[in-house]
Amino acid sequence: MRIYNTLSKKKEDFIPLEEGKVRMYVCGPTVYNFIHIGNARPMIVFDTVRRYLEHKGYEVNFVSNFTDVDDKIIKKANEEGVSAEEISQRYIAECKKDMEGMNIMPATTHPLATQEIDGMIDMISELIDKGDAYAVNGTVYFRTRQFKDYGKLSHKNLDDLQAGNRSLLVSGEDEKEDPLDFVLWKPKKEGEPYWKSPWGDGRPGWHIECSVMSKKYLGEQIDIHGGGEDLIFPHHENEIAQSESCSGKEFARYWMHNAFLNIDNRKMSKSLGNFFTVREISEKYDLQVLRFFMLNAHYRSPLNFSAELMESSKNALERIQTAVDNLKFLAEHASTQEMTPEEAAKAEEAVKYEKAFDDSMDDDFNTADAIAAIFDLVKFANTTADEKSSKAYAETLCEKIQGLCDIMGLITEKKEELLDEDIEKLIEERQAARKAKNFARADEIRAELLEKGIVLEDTREGVKWKRA
Repeated sequence: MRIYNTLSKKKEDFIPLEEGKVRMYVCGPTVYNFIHIGNARPMIVFDTVRRYLEHKGYEVNFVSNFTDVDDKIIKKANEEGVSAEEISQRYIAECKKDMEGMNIMPATTHPLATQEIDGMIDMISELIDKGDAYAVNGTVYFRTRQFKDYGKLSHKNLDDLQAGNRSLLVSGEDEKEDPLDFVLWKPKKEGEPYWKSPWGDGRPGWHIECSVMSKKYLGEQIDIHGGGEDLIFPHHENEIAQSESCSGKEFARYWMHNAFLNIDNRKMSKSLGNFFTVREISEKYDLQVLRFFMLNAHYRSPLNFSAELMESSKNALERIQTAVDNLKFLAEHASTQEMTPEEAAKAEEAVKYEKAFDDSMDDDFNTADAIAAIFDLVKFANTTADEKSSKAYAETLCEKIQGLCDIMGLITEKKEELLDEDIEKLIEERQAARKAKNFARADEIRAELLEKGIVLEDTREGVKWKRA
């Protein structure tokens, strides 16, 4: 297996630190609102990486955090007049719903930043003791130039660097020793959550979180660190500086970054009106369609989202599901049980599609080519299995298709269609629940209908529905 390493800018053979085991860390979302489809891409990509590693027989310790203290969370809390914790807990729950809809496996550990503050204080103290960080009036900075390898991930020259686009602006910013030094701890402000520390009440900078959580749950050295390419600088660059300054060891062997997602060939932006949350997409499509769409391109390739491409993905996924349904029907109604010698030879021939799948995934997780191999297998099944086929032959082909789809996290079972009258009854129940202000039940019914492929639209004329 070969992985493209951002650090070396080339594909490298994958050799884990410990034979048979993989330690993997992926930066998770900041939870202040519903996740958007840009957040969804790394979630789907690295869930698929994890699934394939497990398919290869590795035991994967997969850690992905939730950033639950941040300027955006605090701003949202102040706007709503609630605590930052209430905001973060609400949107962690909503994020997990969307992840379930995309068939993303829960991480081995989902640490929360606010539960790891003591570890952050310990690491910052260690950096200060080593002379790699310094405190000024309640703010602690990392001495960037002290770390001689700074810039090795982003391949930037230290002298040419400017402060990163997500640096934290704090009081005492003008007291830095060097403009490139970044924040490890910042003093509290009125109306913000804070924690006690040796440098005064405050909260951690963003970059220190992942270094601490990775070390706690995976150890000082990890095999794979993943995230979107927007995190390469400054976030991941700063993680390396902090972690390696503390341990004196290489932090991560392989750095994987997925490319950006555009909307109709334009960068996603609220100001352009092309900003979509996963929840909004789920009102029009089964989230399995979104997953298929994301995997139908190599993770390092820029991906363009459009209604046309989503429709194409929906139709393609349905072709796989229809093939599986057909094979199940043939198996159930087969007149013979065991394979004929001719069928056994065909079943053996089908192995080449599984090999093509593995070869594609072994080549830097090329999911686009892996999906092409699945479609080749589907075509083979459609042209070699019919009503004369044995039960064993139909089942073998079905299991092969389902097995490959399962590695990709794609669900092959078609959702059971509701009858029109059943839909109307559920809509009536939802309307009654809303009238009784039982909004939780109303939301449950909407989700239940969506699960069955029924999309609701509340209009002035009443509730309209259509099959997705």
